[in-house]
Amino acid sequence: MPREPAGKSGPPSEKRNKPERPRDQLGRPLDWGAENQLVLEDFDNLTLEANHELARAHARAGRWFQAHEAWETAWKQAKGSGDAEFFKGLSQMGAGYVHLLRGNAHGAQTLLRRAASRIARYPDGHAGVPTTALSARLLDDAAGVEDGDLMPGPTVWLEPLDV
Repeated sequence: MPREPAGKSGPPSEKRNKPERPRDQLGRPLDWGAENQLVLEDFDNLTLEANHELARAHARAGRWFQAHEAWETAWKQAKGSGDAEFFKGLSQMGAGYVHLLRGNAHGAQTLLRRAASRIARYPDGHAGVPTTALSARLLDDAAGVEDGDLMPGPTVWLEPLDV
């Protein structure tokens, strides 16, 4: 019988799942006894299309950690297809905005630029996403962080994105 995968590779199983640690709204771990502030859907049991639509709704509402998680799952579901890089880019966008809200300027810039590069490879309107405008916005936001016009931290104001 083959050995069960360890680490992050392979599908989750009862044996490999870690206990759910409480997290704040930006996905940061809290003390084990703290009240969980983050509710996540069961992304692994949703279709790629459902994860994408859910991620879009989370992104429009500014819930970037949830959007990132849904798009990351969609990326894994799309591996081996022509859409894998698209969903990877959207996942990186979500992670970039999480880093921005957490106050991590370098992480925000890096991930927003990577996301823009991946998303720009797809035609405008791909999977309902205005890729041209979105890529430009991501590059603008990354430049804003670099220039000091967009200050990282929990109070940063982000104009809602059309995704």
